Amino acid sequence: MSEAPQTWSARLAELGIELPAVAAPVAAYVPAVRTGDHVYTSGQLPFVDGKLSLTGKLGAGVSEADAKVAARVCALNALAAVDALVGIDNVVRVVKVVGYVASAEGFTGQPGVINGASEFFGEVFGDAGIHARAAVGVAELPLGAAVEVDMIVEVR
Repeated sequence: MSEAPQTWSARLAELGIELPAVAAPVAAYVPAVRTGDHVYTSGQLPFVDGKLSLTGKLGAGVSEADAKVAARVCALNALAAVDALVGIDNVVRVVKVVGYVASAEGFTGQPGVINGASEFFGEVFGDAGIHARAAVGVAELPLGAAVEVDMIVEVR
């Protein structure tokens, strides 16, 4: 096993991950807010280069594998919002993740989809990425997105 990186930004570089530009809000909110030792992100959609990478509903044409990848993209976008506000190297730990999955009637695989986000945070932060979580099925998401993720992190 290799030595742990000195910083989270070094860990991202080690993994070959670049944080994207923060996605522009699609309504009246900001991407992230700090209060005390915590940063709360707004819900992040799976935007890649300004375009949604996955739309539709699970259980009605969208595969769980594709949605899991999209949840990872949402997590990356949430991390970019944290970085833009306080700097990723100030993250102490991921506290909570909430994932929303656009679900057709009868679809119950939301936890597996949101594992895309949870596993990403574990990959980046190791033990500091272990978090509380909710995975929620919803009828619709903004802009027809298939998944949305928000997070709370503790910061120094």
